[in-house]
Amino acid sequence: MANDTELSLSTLALDARIVANHIREGRFQRSLALLTAATSIISGLEVAYEHYRGSYSRRVMYTPVILSGLLAIAGVAAFFSRRAARTVLRLISVVTLIDALVGFYFHVRGIQRKPGGWRLPMTNMIMGPPIFAPLLFGTSAYLGLIASYLQREENSGPASTSGKDGFFARLLPSSAGRELLSAEQDMREGGFQRQVAIVAGVSALLSGFEAYYSHYKNNFRYWMQWSPVAIAPVLAAVAFASVRSRKLATTVLPAISVIAGADAAIGFYYHARGVLRRPGGKKHLLYNIMYGPPIFAPLLFGAAGMLGVLASLLRRRRA
Repeated sequence: MANDTELSLSTLALDARIVANHIREGRFQRSLALLTAATSIISGLEVAYEHYRGSYSRRVMYTPVILSGLLAIAGVAAFFSRRAARTVLRLISVVTLIDALVGFYFHVRGIQRKPGGWRLPMTNMIMGPPIFAPLLFGTSAYLGLIASYLQREENSGPASTSGKDGFFARLLPSSAGRELLSAEQDMREGGFQRQVAIVAGVSALLSGFEAYYSHYKNNFRYWMQWSPVAIAPVLAAVAFASVRSRKLATTVLPAISVIAGADAAIGFYYHARGVLRRPGGKKHLLYNIMYGPPIFAPLLFGAAGMLGVLASLLRRRRA
């Protein structure tokens, strides 16, 4: 029995090293495409019932719901097809990122149109549309865009820039085009640690702020509601510091990212429990999900932790 256990642990450690090497070399396109599909479904469901609360008063409120479904389909297609990853997934990811920015504009305008506007910022941000939710929705699109430039897991040869991937570079001035081609090549080789660290930090700050005013509405009834508010700025600070320090990126960043992920899982449990404890419980599950605590919101905070772990495994851009 002891030998079997040691063998299993040895196999697990070997598998972990293989995965880490694939990420370090930029060979995880299929895995990230599936992760993009999963996060897109989660964020799409979150947006769907938040906009349902707003009665879909504007047609533009349907766009993130539709795009989340398309992005999920594109992610699955990219898992099976390299061509789909470089065309469909990339296109849908870019469109979704643009839609996230458009949504951010409408949420800012929605807060401005409330009584008092930005003269009562805290009140109107708490009672109005969640201001940073559209940007968090763009996280899955960002993952999809990254995935579209990576290598396949089974690719053992050197990464190269294809003609199709260099299309946008040819539209830019020569110096900017060379810089873009260099950045794309770094992504294929897993050398974009700083970029992911910055995105992880921004995502942590936005998630922490969303958690703060969401829990403020509930008057921080449970002490656990303070945990994402406390962890988010720490994760953001470490992620931003990791841009300058490789040591922080490979030691402290993965540790605090794992803590953020664990906190997100605990938060999901509490939100799910809150939904089930509402009048009717499972009998009126859909209604309680719509009007109970946002069940998938903690998982969006967990996405920041996931980005932090990803950044810790990547390499630095070539000098």
